[in-house]
Amino acid sequence: MIAFIERHHFLFRRLHSLSGIVPIGVFLLGHLTTNSTILWGAANARAGDDYFTRRVGTFQKEVNFINELPFLLLIEISLWLGIGFHAILGVYYARTGNSNTKRYAYQDNKRYTWQRWSGYIALIYIFYHVATLRWGWTFLIPGGTKWDHSFAGSTMAAALRGGYDGITPAGLAVSIFYFVGVTASIYHFANGLWTAAITWGLTVSEAAQRRWGYACAGLGAGLMALGWGSVIGFAVLDPNTASIVEQDMLSKKQGVPIEIDVNETIELEVGTGLGTSGLPDVGDGDVVVSPAGYAEEPEVDG
Repeated sequence: MIAFIERHHFLFRRLHSLSGIVPIGVFLLGHLTTNSTILWGAANARAGDDYFTRRVGTFQKEVNFINELPFLLLIEISLWLGIGFHAILGVYYARTGNSNTKRYAYQDNKRYTWQRWSGYIALIYIFYHVATLRWGWTFLIPGGTKWDHSFAGSTMAAALRGGYDGITPAGLAVSIFYFVGVTASIYHFANGLWTAAITWGLTVSEAAQRRWGYACAGLGAGLMALGWGSVIGFAVLDPNTASIVEQDMLSKKQGVPIEIDVNETIELEVGTGLGTSGLPDVGDGDVVVSPAGYAEEPEVDG
């Protein structure tokens, strides 16, 4: 296999750089834009009457839109094939390449080293991110929160904070890990765009490489703002209050509106959005949403 790769080195180098742009880079742009709505969604006046409701509501609407896309499974398979191909070749090139930063401490040599290490960090981060949120490996999450796309903001916040009762030391460690992982992923993509242009022969002259470098740096800075804003936005989000907004949205989606008070605190069960000690207190005639997502009348004793 290695001999085959070496024999077609020209082709595999270009396919490797291309896979970092499509589908991985395209997905990264959309993913960061969606996640950052947990901050800039506050500007969406159509999502609610107050700052908090707009943030949570806008993000939840974006998640609902994604989960209702046709051929979503096909999109995910294409993405994973691209990530797998890029990661395998990337590790191979990183392991067989030689860094000479100790002998020649030039910027391009340092950039090569940073690209290699940012790739390793990004790979570990992506695995953790997907394993915990997509595959449901809750044993890796402090507090055991299971992410639920119907309660996307609150469960994501609980995962980064270590639970629903304030941020914990373990939750802080997870938030820092996310911050580092997001930073490494964005740097790897932005710097990879710069090297891809060289690989494909699009920036031959030094002046062209410099100009393209400024463009990539600008794109990277913008994506960093989105990525850091997303992590911070979820880390400081109160999951209990966010869950009230999400539950109201879910009930309206089912056609049964619920009057809520965002100042009221409701603890939601991990993975279902319902209380770990049961549903919120309800009275005669109130309507609640069951774990299966159906609107139902609560049972009243007597």
